[in-house]
This record gives sequence, structure tokens and C-alpha cells, in this order.
Amino acid sequence: MTFAFDLATAVTDDGNGVYSGAVHDGWDIRGNANGGYVMALLASAMRSAANRPDPISITLHYLAPLPPGDFEIHTQVIKQGRRFTTVSASMMFGGREAVRAIGAFSEAPAVDDGMQHHGIPLCEIPSFEECMRRTENGEAVPLALMSKLDMRLHPDDRGFAIGQPNGIPRVRGWFAFADNRPNDTLSTLLAADAFPPPVFNLLAVPGWVPTVEFTVHVRAVPAPGPLRCEFNTKEIQGGMFEEDGIIWDENGVLVAQSRQIGLIPL
Repeated sequence: MTFAFDLATAVTDDGNGVYSGAVHDGWDIRGNANGGYVMALLASAMRSAANRPDPISITLHYLAPLPPGDFEIHTQVIKQGRRFTTVSASMMFGGREAVRAIGAFSEAPAVDDGMQHHGIPLCEIPSFEECMRRTENGEAVPLALMSKLDMRLHPDDRGFAIGQPNGIPRVRGWFAFADNRPNDTLSTLLAADAFPPPVFNLLAVPGWVPTVEFTVHVRAVPAPGPLRCEFNTKEIQGGMFEEDGIIWDENGVLVAQSRQIGLIPL
């Protein structure tokens, strides 16, 4: 079976470090491609250029919105090491650079490799089955991305969706695909940006929140099953906010951490 996410993140190697593909419709927020989906597109090309399977650390700067359409990704291998390969990439869309990225690629380490210390508590959330699915039709403004996902929000964190934000800039929930695609390190990048921004629980009217910079650190390959996610914002200043994300697999293993800087909707 070919899954929708794999089709939507497929790229073609055109040689000399250049990859081509298309931003697919349906992976957007109000007409602009979701930032995590864009990161997965870049990572798809960059891991091919690196000849390494997993993004270990990847950072994107978003220079322009991305509607559906064709693109080219120009990659450059910066360093080929024994453990990591560092790659830079530029996505060209409509005759201009839309995204600039840099990332380190390798094989994600096994959970039991080396020294262990865990200082991040597992987020508390009802089971996947007990949480209500977030659907396209359940939004005040329909979000096409929700039709691709089976995403469940913590009951305490979804007040913004019904005009009753709880005043706590936190969002917790479960991430899975609507077509039951298994999660891996590439889909973890999407999960890190698929949830509503925590600041929505501070706003009377949520709006589009553009991302300026977005970084994900992949810590492990997720086990089969939905991903347990928590996102928090602690500081809002100068029209900008940070969003910190923690993602665990169904077994409670930390699989990714993320941080992004976004703009408060006007």
C-alpha cells in the first residue's frame, strides 16, 4: 500500500544535488503548506543527498508561503563524517527561494545506546481512544491537513476550537495518520508542527501563525502506534512567541524535541 504522506513527500533526484517534486494540495493550513510538511519535503531530499536514513537535527528558515505547485530543492553536502553527514538545502518555488535548511543526517540511535538520563516527565493525557478526533469539519475555518491525520487533542486543551480558550498556552494530544501509515523519523517532523499552536489558548480569535524558524531534534525511531505530543509556550514578546515540543512514541520513549519561533496573528 502506498500511503498519502509518502506520495506527498516524494522527490526525484535530477542529479548534481538537485531534486524536484511538488507541494501537494491538502497538506496546508488555509492554503499555505504546513511547516512540518515542508520540513519533511526538504528532509526527503536531504537524506537522499546524505545517503543517510534519518534526520538527527534539522533547521528551516521560512522565506515565503508555499501554496501547491512544483519546486526544486538544491542540496549541498557540507561534511561527510563517520557518524553524521551535514547537508544544506534551498527550496526554489515560483522563481524564488522559499525555504533555506541545514541538517545532520545519520541512523537514529537505538534507545538503549550509551548513558541514560531522563529529566522530562511523560505528558499526562487520556488514551488515544478516549480523546476526540480533530476533524476538518470541526474547525471554525476548515483545515485541509486534518483530513490527512487522525489527531486527538487532550479534552482540557481544545477550548480554543469552540471559542473558550483556557488561558494556558499548552496543547497535548496524539498524532497518527488517517490512512494508518506507520510513524517514522520523517513523519515525526510533520507531527512537530501539525498541532494547533499553544498560543491559541490565549487568543480570543485564533488566526494564521507564520513560522520564522523551526528546528527538530530526532532522538529515536518511533515504535508502531500513535505519537504522544506536548507543546508549550512560555514567552510572548515583540509580536513573537516560542513553541517547545516534546514527542514520545506509544511506549513512552522520547523520539523528538522541537522548537520554533512564530508570529502572533494580527
